[in-house]
Amino acid sequence: MSLHQRQQSPHQQQQPLVDPEPLSPRHGTGLQQRSISLFSPTGVIILLSLMVILGVLFPWMGMPAGLFSGNKDGSLSRWREYTLAEAAAFVGKNGTIIVCAVSQPYLPFLNNWLISIARRNHQEKVLVVAEDYATLYKVNEKWPGHAVLIPPAPEAQTAHKFGSQGFFNFTSRRPRHLLHILELGYNVMYNDVDMVWLADPFPYMEGNHDVYFTDDMAAVKPLNHSHALPPPGKKGRTYICSCMIFLRPTDGAKKVMKKWIEEMQLQPWSTTMKSNDQPAFNWALNKTYSEVDLYLLPQVAFPSGGLYFKNEKWVQETRGRHVIIHNNYISGFEKKIKRFRDFGLWLADDHIQESPLGRI
Repeated sequence: MSLHQRQQSPHQQQQPLVDPEPLSPRHGTGLQQRSISLFSPTGVIILLSLMVILGVLFPWMGMPAGLFSGNKDGSLSRWREYTLAEAAAFVGKNGTIIVCAVSQPYLPFLNNWLISIARRNHQEKVLVVAEDYATLYKVNEKWPGHAVLIPPAPEAQTAHKFGSQGFFNFTSRRPRHLLHILELGYNVMYNDVDMVWLADPFPYMEGNHDVYFTDDMAAVKPLNHSHALPPPGKKGRTYICSCMIFLRPTDGAKKVMKKWIEEMQLQPWSTTMKSNDQPAFNWALNKTYSEVDLYLLPQVAFPSGGLYFKNEKWVQETRGRHVIIHNNYISGFEKKIKRFRDFGLWLADDHIQESPLGRI
């Protein structure tokens, strides 16, 4: 809505609807009209009436709640009603969405991850699933439309240690989010934000498989290794990483997500069984592999942190072939940042202007 007044023609100026200078006397011939002072009793009554009318009409007109209050949080509160379907339509215009799930303590990692994605020109596909309202508001304040909160939000807004109940509560929502996006008809790539893109991963999503994933093991595989689901390990299941997944909106991919949800319900977190989402994901793959088209991504392009950060010889031998680096096999917020810095992968210090969020 423009607040600028349109210039009036000389004819219009002779018959004004509103005096352009209500506190100045009108000059000219003809009938003299008396102006109503803003500070007169009549003016005050009119002003109060107008405020009441606007107060009634604005909510129905979809005006921001904080328009006159000056409260930034009020103007951002509209994002509470922003749905996953709306967000997916906004970021998934080419049919593919890149998803992460973030709580407020991990905003620095989000920025670092986003810089690496922006360098591959895929940032407009990114949808941040905010796990608290502070993250929802912050991201949408800086980058409108790219964050959504799917109720209910977890109560705690702290950085959860791996293996804690808070960590389980946080990660257990993941397959539901992914399933919903698949049911909306989009391809979806999920990343944890302790990752950095060194190249474009999408050329590696070759073929039309249902589910693409990476091995979480540190043992070196042959460069021409099989893309089939690896054999189970000592615990009777595979060791596939649940932190980098690409899914097509097929019945097979939906079946895996539903099985993942089911497995997490069967193995909830307890003080004696400190579950996380990854074993359940592996059980889901192991129990559906005969019905679903699965694809193991090449290790050289998607190495685990246990390989990339701990096998310097392998890194040198395969340099130039790495695509997404995952900073796992280490726990602790500060430890992860330090390791990224040590390997030249913490971009948020010197390249913050490349993030769609800027400095947060």
